[in-house]
Amino acid sequence: MENSTNYHDEQNELNTIRMRNVLSTLPSFCKAFFRGIAESTSSRTRLAYAYDLRVFFEYMHENNPVCKKTDITEYPIEILDMITRDDLEEYMEYISLYFKDGKKYTNDERGKKRKLATLKSFYKYFFRAEKIKTNPAELIEMPKIHEKEIIRLDADEVAVLLDNVEDGKQLTKKQMQFHDKTKVRDIALMTLLLGTGIRVSECVGLNLNDVDLKNNGIKIRRKGGYEAVVYFGDEVYEALTDYLTERHHMIPAEGHEEALFLSLQNRRISVRAVENLVKKYAGTVTSLKKITPHKLRSTYGTSLYRETGDIYLVADVLGHKDVNTTRKHYAAIEEDKRRAAANAVKLRSDQ
Repeated sequence: MENSTNYHDEQNELNTIRMRNVLSTLPSFCKAFFRGIAESTSSRTRLAYAYDLRVFFEYMHENNPVCKKTDITEYPIEILDMITRDDLEEYMEYISLYFKDGKKYTNDERGKKRKLATLKSFYKYFFRAEKIKTNPAELIEMPKIHEKEIIRLDADEVAVLLDNVEDGKQLTKKQMQFHDKTKVRDIALMTLLLGTGIRVSECVGLNLNDVDLKNNGIKIRRKGGYEAVVYFGDEVYEALTDYLTERHHMIPAEGHEEALFLSLQNRRISVRAVENLVKKYAGTVTSLKKITPHKLRSTYGTSLYRETGDIYLVADVLGHKDVNTTRKHYAAIEEDKRRAAANAVKLRSDQ
């Protein structure tokens, strides 16, 4: 049966509506850019680009003498040729810390890199189309990214975490009030994240008919929109089976009949709710590690790589388009293996 509600299609529709709202605040020539990248980007990526461009043009309107003279929506495309390399460098410094409507915004090196990547893509599009004569964005170097240590749960922490989800002993009295109602769902959800490494968006997007207990697989929609089947082991199978027994007795809210994981309001559980759920249970295990759904994904990837030693398999299972992304994330494990290999070859037999 075809899904009556498709989470990913709904998100795309919401992003389209949001995009139109943001576009109404930008110069009209921006529409050509977004049409030009529509086939190669997701709606979520385009929306992020649009937000970035809004911050950029608002800054230019406030700080560039030429841009001040005209409303942002009335800017002609020629205005891009009036923005200099110095303007862009000053903008990059500005987004480190700025205030808007009384709220403080900051960007670390990763945030600045993303915003500069938006400008580079934006200028490149119009420069290649010969709509502008200059491309100052190309002259700005990307910020150097300092790699962060990958935070993951150790094997014993995973076991304690799942035990705590099951018995709820480490929860507060207020949290315990809801634990009996959500325990089976929470065990299934946490076990699924830890046992497959799927993204939280892929998890909340699951429908009932995406679960194949006969073949121990789930059908998910990856970033980029393509579908993939991810397989799971016996522990995930048991947790999902228990939850599905309970799920079939629930009465979902209208429009959420096909959703696998439901909230207490019997609606499809949200990404934010899963993030809060993970944070709640992770707090019962460790106060030193900031555990998020993505850290559970890293935990799975680490375990899989240590068991198989196959970086290409890990990349495929995690849905990384580029194996170098995977290799970068798990380089520390490769370093451990290389260090261990130093003693693997004996030059002289022990006397």
